[in-house]
Amino acid sequence: MTQLAPNKYDYLCREVRARTGLVLGPDKAYLVESRLGPLARRSGFAAIEPLVDAMMRGDRAIHTEVCEALATHETFFFRDKTPFDLFRQVIAPALLAARAGRALKIWCAAASSGQEPYSLAMLLDEAGGPAADILATDMSAAVLEKAKAGLYSQFEVQRGLSIQRLIRHFDQAGEAWRIKAHLRQAVRFEQSNLLDDFARLAPMDVIFCRNVLIYFDVETKSKILDRLAAALAPDGYLLLGAAETVIGLSDALRPVEGHRGLYAQAPAGNRAAA
Repeated sequence: MTQLAPNKYDYLCREVRARTGLVLGPDKAYLVESRLGPLARRSGFAAIEPLVDAMMRGDRAIHTEVCEALATHETFFFRDKTPFDLFRQVIAPALLAARAGRALKIWCAAASSGQEPYSLAMLLDEAGGPAADILATDMSAAVLEKAKAGLYSQFEVQRGLSIQRLIRHFDQAGEAWRIKAHLRQAVRFEQSNLLDDFARLAPMDVIFCRNVLIYFDVETKSKILDRLAAALAPDGYLLLGAAETVIGLSDALRPVEGHRGLYAQAPAGNRAAA
C-alpha cells in the first residue's frame, strides 16, 4: 500500500496521466514508493505525502520532477538486438539507396539517457559513416542532460556493448566511459513529450519508439500511433518494442512481413474512414 491518502493518490495518478500519458493504477503503488521516496528526500521532504502536497499547492517545479521521476527510463546499448540488426541489414540499405545520398532522418522517441540513438550512431560509423540526422527526444530534462554528456558508468557500458565496441567508440574518463565526440555530435537531443504535437518533425525516414507505448491506455496508444504514422516518410519505417503492436490500434500502419516489431505506412485505401 502507498503512504498516500486515497484522494492524494488519485490526484497524483490524474496529474501524471495528463502530463505524460502514463497510467498509474492501484497496482503501481510500489512504483510510486520506489520512485518518489528518493525524490522526496532530495527535495527536503520527510515523506512522499508532503511532496504531493507541494504539487497540489501548485509548485510547478515539484510537479515536473514528480512526473519525470515516475516515467520509466530503463534502457541500455543495443537493447533487444533485433531492431538494430533490422536497421543495419534491411532498413538502412533500402533507404540509403532510395535517398540517393540524402542523409537519413532518424527519430528516437522516448530516448531516455541516450543509449539507443548512440547505438545507431555506432552502427552508422561502423558502416563507413553514411549520412544521417539522428534526433533523440525525451520528456525528462534530467535524462537528456545525461544523454548529451555521453558519460556512462562501467555498469552501463557493460549492458549491451562488446569490448570491441567499447574500445572503438568510447574514451575512458576516470571510472566512467564517454562516447567519442564525433558520435555525440551525430545526435541532437530535444525535450519533447509523445503527447505533444510532433507534426513539425515529418517526414522521418525511421522512427524508433520502443518499450514506451506499453505504459499508455488503449486510446492514447491509438492516437500516438496515428501521429507517428503521419510523421513517417511514405516509405519510412517504425520500430516498436517486442511487446508492442499496431494491430487493433491503428489502421494507418501495417506490419512488415517477416520482421517482428517493424511497421510501415498502410496503403491509404486500407484505412478506415475518420
